[in-house]
Formats: sequence, C-alpha cells, structure tokens
Amino acid sequence: MRMRLLGSMAALVCGLAATAHAAAPDNVRADARVILDKIVSIPSSAGLGQVPAVAMYLADRFRAAGFPEDDIHILPSGETASLVVRYRGNGKGGKPILLLAHMDVVTAKPEDWERDPFKLIEENGYFFGRGTMDIKGEIALIAATFLRLKAEDFVPTRDLIIAFTGDEETQMDTARELATKYRALTDAEFALNGDGGGGSLDSSTGKPQYYKVQGAEKSYASFTLTAHNPGGHSSQPRPDNAIYELADALKALQGYSFPVMWNDWTLGSFKASAPVTPGELGEAMAKFAAHPGDAGAAAILAKTPAMIGRTRTTCVATLLTGGHADNALPQSATATVNCRIFPGTSVAEVRDSLQQVVGDRIEVQVLGEPHSSPPSPMRSDVLAAVTKAVRAGHPGVPIVPDMAPYATDGSIFRGAGIPTYGVSSLFMQEKDEFAHGLNERVPVAAFYAGLDHWYVLLTTLAGTK
Repeated sequence: MRMRLLGSMAALVCGLAATAHAAAPDNVRADARVILDKIVSIPSSAGLGQVPAVAMYLADRFRAAGFPEDDIHILPSGETASLVVRYRGNGKGGKPILLLAHMDVVTAKPEDWERDPFKLIEENGYFFGRGTMDIKGEIALIAATFLRLKAEDFVPTRDLIIAFTGDEETQMDTARELATKYRALTDAEFALNGDGGGGSLDSSTGKPQYYKVQGAEKSYASFTLTAHNPGGHSSQPRPDNAIYELADALKALQGYSFPVMWNDWTLGSFKASAPVTPGELGEAMAKFAAHPGDAGAAAILAKTPAMIGRTRTTCVATLLTGGHADNALPQSATATVNCRIFPGTSVAEVRDSLQQVVGDRIEVQVLGEPHSSPPSPMRSDVLAAVTKAVRAGHPGVPIVPDMAPYATDGSIFRGAGIPTYGVSSLFMQEKDEFAHGLNERVPVAAFYAGLDHWYVLLTTLAGTK
C-alpha cells in the first residue's frame, strides 16, 4: 500500500557525512530494467491467479545466479503465493535481516488508462505501468541488488532474506503465514520494508526536501455494530426501532474521540516538521513534541485530517444496512466501522471502547482476524545505515522519523515481534504520486538511483566486501 503523506519536513535525526560511492554499473541497471519489465507485464492483481508467475520468474533468476535450490521457496497460498530467498552470510554479524515487498498490485482496467497498464513504457523520463511505484519497482531493485552482490562474491556478515508477499493489497494472509507458519524461513533481527518511508522532492525545483524512515504504522480493523429487534408490521411502530437505535449509536461514536497517544516516531516527526510548517499547525506540532499529550495542541492537530490519525486511534462508519421490507419494522440494522489503531493498542481494547460508547443494546463484533502492531525501536545502526544510503545520492538531506497512518505487511511482522523499518529507495514529487491510480508511474532517474540506495544499505548493515 504505497501512500505517503507529503508535507513540509526538516531537521536531522541522525548526522552522517555524505558518502561518495560509485553508481551501479550499466549491466546492473539494465538487469533491473529487465526484471521490472517482466514483472510489470504479469497482471498480479487479486482474482487473476498471477502472483505465482511473478514468484516463479524471480525464483528462476535467483537460481540462474547461483542461489541454491534449498534457499529458494515459493509458498502457495490459495490463488496467490509468497517468495522467500535466503542469501547466506558468515554469521558474524548476528541474526538475519529481512527484506519486504509485495508482488500483488491493485486492479487496473486497460480501457481507463492512457497506456497499457501491464506493459512497461518509458516516456518523458518516467516508467509507466501498474506496480512501478506500488511496489514492483522496489522488488526489481532488491532483486537486482541481490544478483549484483552475488556476482561480486559479496559475503554478508549475516543472512539476508527476501520475503516477497502475495496479497498485501487485500488480505495480507501471506504476510501472516510468513510471520507465523513459515517463521523458520523468515525469522530475523529486524526487517527493511520497501513499501514504506521514502524521500520527497520539491514540486517546483525538483530538489530533495527530506527522507522519511517509517518505524511505526497503524493497524487496520473493522467492526460491525448491530441493533436487534423483534420487528413487526410498519403500521404499528414501536419506540425500540433497530434503525433508530443504530443511528443513536453512530451519533455517539461520531462524538467520541479516542485518547491522545504518541511514540518516539510521532514526536520526532512533529519536531522535525514544526519549524517549516506555518501558522498554528506548526505551533501545535512544536508544542506537542515538547509536551506530549498537550490537550490544546492535540485539538489543533485533530482539526487537520492528515494529522488526526497521528495522535490517536480513529474509527469511522463506512457501510450501512438495515431492515428487510419497506412495510416491516426492521429486525436488525448494521453498520460497519473501520478503525485505524494507534501502534501499541490492541484490537480488544478498541472493541471494548466501542462497546462502551455505543451501549449494551448494540452488538459489537470484529471482522476477520486483525492484528496489533507496536512501534519499532529507533535502532541507531539502522538509522545510520539509512542516512549513509540516502546521503550517498542526496548529500545533507534531512532524515525524518515517521509513523504511517495506514498499514502495510510491515505491521504484520512488527506484530509478530520483528521490528520493521520502511526504507523505500524512491524520491518523488507529489505530482508523481499515482499509486493505486490511473497511469501509475515512477521517474526513471529515481528508479535507477534506488539501486545505489539498496546496495549501500545492505553492504553497510551486513558488512563490507
């Protein structure tokens, strides 16, 4: 789920001098493009059963590069699949590092696009195609970096493990399986998620503004609120109407605010954003960062839709059904409520809060099997490596902590005890953000720069040659 909130950011979270490096060789750049071309051509959206084809193509590339068969795993899951590839190290650096991305994409209707969404097209400095940004571009970059390191006979100080999932855009079942059922294949000290974080470019100048490291994200859960009633003939109304009772419950929910919360990632983000955010919003950010939980600052932040989710759990009604005939009193009325849960808060706690708000006459049930996702610790080694990788291509750019108000596969692994950090290689302008939309694209220059990002990041965290 590639969605980034683009706002003004500044300040250094960690300081490292820019590091000179050689750009990826031409053959590596060409290989990355070949991989991207192939996987974009495979329409791996839900219902088409094509994710395994992406996994098989990538697996073949790793086999041809010399990765042992025992270290390549395609794991079927219904119509989809996940791919796990282990790059063996010497073990001197500790437990493995997990690399996350997802092979599935959202649906694209060719008739709605200006170009074929399942054909990689280079035009006017962009790669067009479904998944170029979300997130097959990062898959191609990570895969090409693995192949480059293998060709260079690089021996990591710890195992590097690719975990490409197959249904992030829908159920995230493959991520759950990798984090639990197949934990022996994916267990790691921490994970680097290509589907989070990333850099921002000024919309007018194209110059880099900041880079966000995502260390926390909200989890996702939906609940049903149901009012029950014996019903009857509509000619004989009764005061305890199921629709009216549900309406009262929804109005109560509308007026309820979950408690203000914070963590190191939100405070760091507010501190960094405040100096360059004008007006009372910037003042509120600074005040909240200095005095976490300040009620006045929280109220100002809550007035901005992009900010409210960064200080608390939010729940909102999204679907509504009720009654069974126009001449009958309703026997039931149900609303679906979607909640974005602040890191560290359990699903059970949110359900209990909803029950208290709507009252005992309303039945509250959770849909599916949602999960909680705690924030990751601010690891100095990860932040230092990210800073080195980012500043190798963008000297002096501010590194900013971030908590995402949406959920990716990373939330699953955090919930399973593997700290996860969003470290996308891409620097983008807001005008180029077309993830999930028509004519999805990624700048060609940003794509190739991503090769250097992943190379520096992995060689820094897993030793040097």
